[in-house]
Order: sequence, then C-alpha cells, then structure tokens
Amino acid sequence: MRKVVRVVSSSDAATRGMRLVELARDERFAEIEDLFAASLRTVVSAETLRTAWTTELTKTGPITGIGEPTSEPPTAGVTRVGVPVVCEKGEFTVVVSVDGSGMVHGLRLAPAGATSWEPPSYAAPHRFSEREVTVGTGPLAVPGTMTVPHGPGPHPGVVLLSGGGPFDRDETSGPNKPLRDLAWGLASRGVAVLRFDKVTHVHSHVMTTAGFTMSDEYVPHAVAAVRLLQNQSTVDLDRVFLLGHSMGGKVAPRVAQAEKSVAGLVILAGDTQPMHHAAVRVTRYLAALYPDTVTEAAVTAIAQQAALVDSPLLSPSTPAKDLPFGLTAPYWLDLRDYDPVAAAETLNIPMLILQGGRDYQVTVEDDLVRWQAGLAHREDVTIRVYEADNHLFFPGSGPSTPTEYEEAQHVDPAVVADIAEWLNPSQERIG
Repeated sequence: MRKVVRVVSSSDAATRGMRLVELARDERFAEIEDLFAASLRTVVSAETLRTAWTTELTKTGPITGIGEPTSEPPTAGVTRVGVPVVCEKGEFTVVVSVDGSGMVHGLRLAPAGATSWEPPSYAAPHRFSEREVTVGTGPLAVPGTMTVPHGPGPHPGVVLLSGGGPFDRDETSGPNKPLRDLAWGLASRGVAVLRFDKVTHVHSHVMTTAGFTMSDEYVPHAVAAVRLLQNQSTVDLDRVFLLGHSMGGKVAPRVAQAEKSVAGLVILAGDTQPMHHAAVRVTRYLAALYPDTVTEAAVTAIAQQAALVDSPLLSPSTPAKDLPFGLTAPYWLDLRDYDPVAAAETLNIPMLILQGGRDYQVTVEDDLVRWQAGLAHREDVTIRVYEADNHLFFPGSGPSTPTEYEEAQHVDPAVVADIAEWLNPSQERIG
C-alpha cells in the first residue's frame, strides 16, 4: 500500500504556531514539548525551551501582544510559520515548522524583521551552477544540492557534513546558512561541493528507530554523497574530500574508514571531548552567562544524565528520557565507545583541522588539544585556530554567546580561503 502524506494547510499550520506561542507565553513548556516530532525532541527539551524563552524576555521585556502569523509554501510536507511577539522593549518572531499531522519539526526565536540569507562577498555566482540531486536510495533517500564550478575541470570535490541535530543541507541557524556560505565560497574557487539534508531532517522518525546510532545518522548518506560526487564528469575521481562541522567533523574519520576513496578530511570545530561531558560544561557556561534563567537545577539535571552515560548501568534498554537531549541509549553507547582522534590516526590521508578561538561549544582547551596530542606529529595534518571566530566561524569579539547567531553573518572569509587553497592549491585566490 502506498503511503499517503498529508500536507498541512497554511491555516492549520498558522493555528498550531499561534497555539505554541500562547503556551510559551503561559509558561506551559511541557505541553509544547508534547507537540514536538521525535527528531526535535532529541535536541530541545521543555527546560531548554524555558531557558531560551526566558532569556529572550530578559532582553525584550514582558509580552504585550501576539501578532498575526504568516506562512510560507510547504516544502517536503512541512510548512514554516512565523508568529510575531510584541514586548514592552522590543519584538521577536517565533518560527515554527509544522508537518501534515501537526507535529512540530523546527522551532527558533528570530529577531523581528530578520533578513533572509544573502550571498557573502566572497561568493561569485557567475563562476558556478547548482542543481538538485538525491543522495542515497530507498525510503531514506534525502535531497541535496550539487554546486559545480564552470569549466571542464577536473575539479576537486568536497562533501559537507553538518553538525548534531536535524539540520538541513545549509545547516540553517537563525538567519544564517554556514554550509551554503562554504558551498558558494568554495565553488567560486574551483571546488565542486555536495551538501544534503540530514536523514533526521527529512525522516524524523529514524531517531526513535531501535538501535539508531550516530553512524546510522551520518555514514550511509555521506558515503553515497562521496560516490555521487565522484561520478560527475567534471570532478576529479581521486580528489573528493569530506568537510565536517561540529559533530560532522567528529564523525568524518568514521566515514573515511567506511569509504576508502576519500582523499582527505577538513574538520571544523570537530568535538573530541565526550559529548555528555561537553553538555555539562556548556550548561555551566550558559548558567554563568544567564544566572537568572539557566539555574543550578538545570546544571544538576544534565550532570545526572551525563553520569548515567558514564555508568556501567547504561544499557540498550535505558529510557531516553533519562539521558542527555533525549537521545536513545544505543545512540549514547555508540558515542561513548567512539574516539574520533583514534579513528583519524588510522587514516593515511591528509587532514585540515580548524578551530574558532571564541567557540564555547567546542573549545581549544577541551577539544582541539586532543586533535593536537594525537595528530600534531603527522606532517600531513594542518591545524589552525581563528582567534576571533565562534562555533560557526563567524568573527566577533568578547565572549561568545547564543545571541550572536541571531544576527545575519557569514563564515569568516579567511576560513573559506584557507580551505579552498588546501583543497585546490592550483586555483587562484579571489577576493
């Protein structure tokens, strides 16, 4: 029997978005979490939502009104709705993505009147073309975008892997699209790029599938993407690389172990500290930034969940609700046993490892130091730190905070230029 997918109407989606905002206004965050699709529930809990909401209101003041929602045309069965929220000292917009059954797949707080993505100054669209592709086969295939420089080539190629969570192909974060920045910047410099929606973005149910792990989330589609890029007539078969950001960088060595033809790795803010330990550290950092909203109780709760991950009592049957981010026990068991540096040491391919000096999510002190200790002796490994950059490699100053991602920005031009030169040293540098 063919599966029928119902597309939610704009009015239904708008009603759902309005309801969600009303629940947040009334601080009924557990009821909001009940509306989340499984993929969103793994990365956003009622408490993290409460923290984000309260933090926003500390800047804008109490709510004085809720505006009329606006809807975009549905894409892949999901409708995005924006609900304006008016406060005493300002405004913001709640952006909600709703599927045909009314479940929420995406939720973010955006500045009022946030601008849409604009190409960075280092992109030269006349130098490349883009087309839609399908990555993988069968029911879990995902859509992607191939960005190919003009000319016969052969061009080096790179597959982009986004960070943890159900990201789209651009790794959209508020008004920003860092992977699109990279794709357009690299293609402008003679590198063919393939990026794709994560399986958890398109097929959210997989996160609750029995035994689903980080490998399942990344490896099959990454391998398929490498082979798809290699099959392009203008791409050099022997020069197809992987570029992973955050968790995408962590898992890149595992992908290269599975696909021996990978020519090299570019790792951006790849975390090496166990993720459950990093979760405790980041929560403490946020508690120090926002002492009125991120309480000691939140730190204690995440620390207890992290301790269970470390415990010999962790088993495949441990309830996900007792674990960090609501991820399943098999997912954590796989993560706990995976050492990205040790995996990288087994690979006889060059690597470029980049780190933002202002990154509080993946840090020089907790993560980069492990790459340096394990790989610095290798002549084919290059490690660079961009002191002014945060986790998304956006330049700035002072301590990095979550509010940085609310403003439209672009990946540091120096980062794009350095990656392009490492991938394609014969290509001329452009401004």
